[in-house]
Amino acid sequence: MTKIFCDIADKKLIKKFDKKKIVKGFTTNPSLMRKAGAKNYVKYFKEILKITRKPVSCEVFADDSKNMILQGKKINRWGQNVYVKVPITNSKGYFMGKVIRELNKKKIKLNITAVYTSNQTKQILKNIDKKTKVIISIFAGRMSDTGKDPIPQFKKSIKLSKKFKNVEILWASTREPYNYIQAQQIGCQIITVPPAIIEKIQCFGKSFKNLTVDTVKGFLKDTKKSKFKM
Repeated sequence: MTKIFCDIADKKLIKKFDKKKIVKGFTTNPSLMRKAGAKNYVKYFKEILKITRKPVSCEVFADDSKNMILQGKKINRWGQNVYVKVPITNSKGYFMGKVIRELNKKKIKLNITAVYTSNQTKQILKNIDKKTKVIISIFAGRMSDTGKDPIPQFKKSIKLSKKFKNVEILWASTREPYNYIQAQQIGCQIITVPPAIIEKIQCFGKSFKNLTVDTVKGFLKDTKKSKFKM
């Protein structure tokens, strides 16, 4: 069964979605934190950790190996349920193998983000042990946005990571509820989903007849509101 993580940094929404059994964890990033109004990165994330005991990913924002490692160690100390989120490369495109290797050696749980190819997955696997938990986040939606099919990259990555019982492949940048079905079909362990799509997933199971009637009702409602006349 593919676990659903909620992709959000808004504390009110985290409080709401933490109560949902369907939600097994949370993922954040600097962009989501900024959008949520965070002024102090450390203080804000620690407030999130007071809300939930489920796994939460918090991303480093340094752009060099040395400071990524320092930030990763600091983030790891904030809680047992924390995953340190590290980008596969820095902004110049250099592979952050040293960061992954150093933090993994310290038994720090990692979420390797901004991954797009099975070759990148292979690189990650060469730099980790087979005990410490690692999530590999592959950005399906962003891949699809550029006309690329993400499924082959996922299938190859899942196959490569099978010998690593500590590794989970995550479907990231979810665009629609059906992505959850796709993630399940190919064997992704996790999918990270924004709140609005989680609520749609909870409505799975509607018949085609009900969908038809609901759609027509919606059109009719809007027509009456607009006071259209023929």
